[in-house]
Amino acid sequence: MRATLVAVGTRQPAWVDAGFRDYARRLQTTLPLELIELETAPRSKSGDAARARAGEARAILAAVAGRGHLVALDERGRLRSTRELAQWLEKRRQMGENLCFAIGGPDGFAPEVLQKSGEQWSLSPLTLPHGLVRVLLAEQLYRASSLLAGHPYHRA
Repeated sequence: MRATLVAVGTRQPAWVDAGFRDYARRLQTTLPLELIELETAPRSKSGDAARARAGEARAILAAVAGRGHLVALDERGRLRSTRELAQWLEKRRQMGENLCFAIGGPDGFAPEVLQKSGEQWSLSPLTLPHGLVRVLLAEQLYRASSLLAGHPYHRA
């Protein structure tokens, strides 16, 4: 099983890139995690967010095509505990299904991305910067994988 993270936004602080790379490296043997960065659609001063979301949706859907079960990371999505994530991950592993996670642009997802996603998750009821979501998702995938492997990383 493999996982892909498709994220709108290409200019992240160094700590985001370093944090994501660290957890992706740790996941290499249990759940290889690839990052695909997409350009943020141009926004005008008039703030046509719908047009920008539509352009980002086309890029997201093209990038996720054929990559597996799509999970949209959205503030209105389902919250999961780490143990629930581990159980979900094991179920997907048993199904032999690859995973694809998506982070939208500054204005969120266009409806077509949410419709194409198999499910929508929220990583927190707090509003999080998109860069932090990259690191948090990678860390939680590593934590869930560690929990499944009986590794002491997860001690809760």
